[in-house]
Amino acid sequence: MKLFSGTINQLERGLSYSAIKQKVIADNVANVDTPGYKSKDVNFKTVLQDEMKMTSSKSQSSDPRHFALDLAEGSVKIQKRNFSYRENGNGVDMDREMANLATNQIYHDALIERISGKFGSLNTVIRGGQ
Repeated sequence: MKLFSGTINQLERGLSYSAIKQKVIADNVANVDTPGYKSKDVNFKTVLQDEMKMTSSKSQSSDPRHFALDLAEGSVKIQKRNFSYRENGNGVDMDREMANLATNQIYHDALIERISGKFGSLNTVIRGGQ
């Protein structure tokens, strides 16, 4: 018998993706003045498509409509953007990075709020509605 629904697992995977995205953005910001550095990005759409291709060939879930997404850091493809904004070859656009950082923060906060609600509901059930 499963104690937790699949929702908590999906929220956990979303938090893993958000953490990886945060690391990539932090690397980009840290290298804003590094000559020749090309910015990196994690694209969820690309990750999802790659995972769907892999799972379609080796589907071993309880239901054929389920996708087993593994968002461990080694499985996520971090893409380099091959363009430069400065004469030294640096490809970091700080405005874009700050916008990505804000977007990722909102996404992360929404996931945290949702998972907190799930655990709050479980806590209420455990205490018998009190």
